[in-house]
Parts: sequence; structure tokens; C-alpha cells
Amino acid sequence: MYNFALLDENSKREVRRALLKAIAIPGFQVPFASRELPIFFGWGTGGLQITLSLIGREEILKIFDQGDDDSVNAVNLKRLVQLTTGVAVTSVTGEATLLQTRHRIPEHPLRSDQVLVLQVPIPEPLRRVEPREKETVRMHAEKDYGKMFVQLYEDVLHHGEITLSSDYPVLVFDRHIMATSPIPRWDVPRLDNAENLFLFGAGREKKIYAIPPYTRVEPLSLDDYAFRTETFDGKRCVFCGSGSTYLNEIPAPGGVGQAYACSDTHFCQSNRNNQGYAGK
Repeated sequence: MYNFALLDENSKREVRRALLKAIAIPGFQVPFASRELPIFFGWGTGGLQITLSLIGREEILKIFDQGDDDSVNAVNLKRLVQLTTGVAVTSVTGEATLLQTRHRIPEHPLRSDQVLVLQVPIPEPLRRVEPREKETVRMHAEKDYGKMFVQLYEDVLHHGEITLSSDYPVLVFDRHIMATSPIPRWDVPRLDNAENLFLFGAGREKKIYAIPPYTRVEPLSLDDYAFRTETFDGKRCVFCGSGSTYLNEIPAPGGVGQAYACSDTHFCQSNRNNQGYAGK
């Protein structure tokens, strides 16, 4: 017989206490006692512990992986949560009250009554420039972020532009540099002054952090090399015709050449329903 939401009540309280501190200090990494779960590290144990600690019996849950509601990761995590809680699950972004994601933020804007939990593999943004944990703690405490800007400058020297394609570092509330998780740059502007609460969980690294609603979030950039998102100029989703969403490259229907499809499968499906678009 499972406890409701699998974790024991003391574990849930410990996670919730860490969440409260994380919300009070936006972008700050709060240590927590990460528990063992019946899934492998790397499958979202940090995000799942947040979800299991917050979920109530009346919750409506959506879990998706890189925008896909039916990936192996998303389906199995949903199955585990539903088995231990009995809550309703949905693939419709607007219906969900609690959402858990790996590597994407939904294309549909989230509301103030929705919470988005992100699975995080590496929560420390300074790991790129400083491998020692003791030093990264000091750098955050002193707001000593010069090395991050040097790294961006070196990237420009070698490649002519800032080439980070995912997990783009941001400055939260003018204070802490934060890892955004491996979401694409396309999703980073959605973090700024959003209506909803963002919660980030890293199980293997035992860290939790948060972006509360209406919080200023700025991507790191250089004065003469501003942050920019990916562009899909002239490309459209082969299924719904959208040219204003994040697109994945896929084999073209018929197996000849390449085509593009919306990463967010629910957005794509709702677009097709609304437009009566038959696809190709």
C-alpha cells in the first residue's frame, strides 16, 4: 500500500520548507535532502519530488518531455504519480493546475493559478567556469560573476556570437545568476515577469530553486552582443502550419528530405483543431 504521493509526510514537509525559502530568495539554490525514488537519476527525480510534495487530491496534472506529452519519460512519470495519488491527468495545458516538464515551457502562456515544475540535471550555472562547489558558493554570495561574462566574451571571440543553445544563464531579480535547465533559448523570455510560479528541482545535486510570479529575469548578454532566441524564418510546422513556435526538425513525410514540427504537441494539436488544418 503506497502512501499518498509515495513520499512519507516528513519528506514532503522538508521539500516544502526548501520551496518556501527558494521562493523567498528568487534564483537562490536551496539544499534539500533528496530522497530515493523508483526511477533513475536523470529521469527527473528532483522535479518529481517537488510534484509529489505539492500535489493534492483535486490537482489536475500534466507532465511532458521536450514538449511531448507521450514520450517515454512523460508517460512513465505520469503513471507513477497517478498510481500513488489517483489525481486526474491531462495533456491540455490550460486544464492543468500542476505541470512538470523536461526541457520545454509550454507555448500557451501559463496563468497565476498554475505551477510549472522543471526537471534540472545541473543547477549550478557557474559550473561552466568554476568546478569547485566551495568557490561557486562564495561567488554567489559576493555576486562575483565576472567569469561568466568572460566566458561569453570568449565564445564571441571563437564563434562570432554567443552559441549557448540551451540552459542559458539568467540574472534573477538583479541578484543571482541561475541555470534555466536545458530549455532552449526560445523559452527563456517566458521566465521574465510571468504570471505563474516556476519551481526547479535537481535530485542528484540535491538543490531546489524558484522564480516567483512577476519576477525580473534577464538573460546574460554583452553590450554589443545581445541575447537572441532561435529563428525559424520561412519554416512552418508540417502538421499545423505554425510558423511562430519552437520547431523540431523531423524526416519529411514520405522519407525524402527534412520537415519541421511543433515541439509542443498540445499546442500543435489545438492549432489543428482550431484551424481545421489537415496537415500533410
